[in-house]
Amino acid sequence: MRNILIIDDEINICTLLSKFLGKHGFKVDTTMSGATALKMMKEKTFDLVLCDYRLKDTDGAQLLQDILQINPRTIVIIITGYTDVRVAVDMVKNGAYDYLSKPLYPDEILNLVHKAFAHMDSERERESSMPMRTVSAAPVSNGSSQPVDDGAPDSEMLDKSHKYVYGESNGAKELFRQIKLVAPTDYSVIIFGETGTGKESVAHLIHHHSKRHNQPFVALDCGSLSKELAASELFGHEKGAFTGAINTKIGAFEQAHGGTLFLDEVANLSYDIQVALLRVIQEKVIRRVGSLKEIPIDVRIIVASNEKLSESVAKGRFREDLFHRFNEFTTYIPPLRERVEDLPLFVDAFMRQVERELQKNCGKIANEVWECFSRYNWPGNIRELKNVIRRACLLTPEHEDITLSTLPLEMKESFAQQPYEEDHQVNMSGELISITNENDLKTVALQAEYNKIINVLKEVKYNKTKAAQLLNIDRKTLYNKLRLLNINY
Repeated sequence: MRNILIIDDEINICTLLSKFLGKHGFKVDTTMSGATALKMMKEKTFDLVLCDYRLKDTDGAQLLQDILQINPRTIVIIITGYTDVRVAVDMVKNGAYDYLSKPLYPDEILNLVHKAFAHMDSERERESSMPMRTVSAAPVSNGSSQPVDDGAPDSEMLDKSHKYVYGESNGAKELFRQIKLVAPTDYSVIIFGETGTGKESVAHLIHHHSKRHNQPFVALDCGSLSKELAASELFGHEKGAFTGAINTKIGAFEQAHGGTLFLDEVANLSYDIQVALLRVIQEKVIRRVGSLKEIPIDVRIIVASNEKLSESVAKGRFREDLFHRFNEFTTYIPPLRERVEDLPLFVDAFMRQVERELQKNCGKIANEVWECFSRYNWPGNIRELKNVIRRACLLTPEHEDITLSTLPLEMKESFAQQPYEEDHQVNMSGELISITNENDLKTVALQAEYNKIINVLKEVKYNKTKAAQLLNIDRKTLYNKLRLLNINY
């Protein structure tokens, strides 16, 4: 259960908010004093604080700093009157998550609280998705876990935060070499990589080692934004700008002023928003929706996409001039299947994290599981691996070895098909090898499936995402079939 602390010198507000949030599953404490609030926070951990800006014994700005000093992870939302909105905006820039203007509306409060907790969860997920190891496991083949030296290039020089895994594969070393070069600059960066490879983690790492590291890092998922919502989220809006705009909203650009703005899946933005975005980048000013006032912004932009933006430009889905604005530097995150030698590092890091979460010793990984990991295609990449480890550790009794029985069904099925795969190899001319019985229905079906996949891959120039769409299957299924039929493109 989430713990919320309400700080307001109006007893009615404390009572109403406490009852309202309590009915929605939160554990709520209240106080009318800033000093008492700080004392309570030293004795108990609060996930979120709703704090009135004007208190009798202190003001919101000072209390915000005191709260963050006690627990930097606490989410702080400022409650303010209309006349203090500008001050509240400054507090957002100094570490507050957001602000609410009086009069307070229950639905708005609840939506903001849920949004804040979702943001907190995603931040913790990002931080833990690539935790830096101190030792690594041994090669996948034997499943042992003897410590070895970290093979990352200049990893100690690059990062002191202990939040990232530095791989030993050539692709991983090249990625971190590029991060080290581009981070200190103010270049816009395009991060290209499949879903689950850790694009936001790389963006955060670039920010962490930039000159802007003491300023905000704001991440926005463009893939889930409609045209109307995107304008508000990016540029903000004024009160009354449209139906439902009951308060002024600060957009992502203003929140990230002085720091870094990360736009994930940027290719999904509508054409109109792309036009507005191009103007902001060129002019370095934004206008909130419903306002004529131009607000100067100083933001470094990092964008990410799971498909090449140059291909989106060629399809007419992304503006070429905007692409060239972003394309001051492009870096590629290799998928997990292209860096199998890094698997032990991630497994080791994720197991340590899960052991802390579950407060149990997860035991060792059996050799057959290591073998399965090394053969599996990992369509969900690092995110999928982390979930597999969490599941396996949860299902395994303490101190016992992790076995195949704890793995997801698709992984066990894929592993079980490996011997069959060896008996039905294919060549690049489109023919199955070792077909001994042409009347065998399974063999005929396998040949037909192989031919169809080959033809579709050629038609889409070997773009697997497009191929999966044309074949009316998801990408994970396509990857499994490619492995089964030994098609390597």
